[in-house]
Amino acid sequence: MTDISMTSAQSQSQTGKIVLRWLLYIALGLFALFYLMPLFVMITTSLKSLDEIRTGDLIALPRDVTFDAWRTAWSGACTGIQCEGVRPYFWNSILIAIPAVAISTLLGAMNGYVVAQWRFRGANIIFSLMLFGCFIPFQVVLLPMARTLGIMGIAGTIPGLIFVHVI
Repeated sequence: MTDISMTSAQSQSQTGKIVLRWLLYIALGLFALFYLMPLFVMITTSLKSLDEIRTGDLIALPRDVTFDAWRTAWSGACTGIQCEGVRPYFWNSILIAIPAVAISTLLGAMNGYVVAQWRFRGANIIFSLMLFGCFIPFQVVLLPMARTLGIMGIAGTIPGLIFVHVI
């Protein structure tokens, strides 16, 4: 085979790879649009007035952007018998999520370092037990965890929820 025929075969191979890559990107883009469509509909609908929601198209952009629904949900939406909005629940979520993520990350990093770097007798057994613990369904842990929280006196509190999310 000559150098010219090898070069043309390589360029055809490169062109085929580029075409396949573009087809892959197009397919992934279409899947992403399909996956994100409910989020788009939710956000655009929340920015419409009630009359526009009743008469308009579901996918259409709002004619007049209004934040009244957001304002009502934040400060005046009724959940159960209280009409205080979602503001206190949002701050509860922040108070739970930030410490739980920080503590879990710190403990996970320390455990990962110990398991990966330190070699001691029984390290493989400890690693196997940790791996086995990942496959225990959460429902099996619910009752013992509820009893433990009750015994510790932190059931129904934010520190109790942080403890549950860390473990």
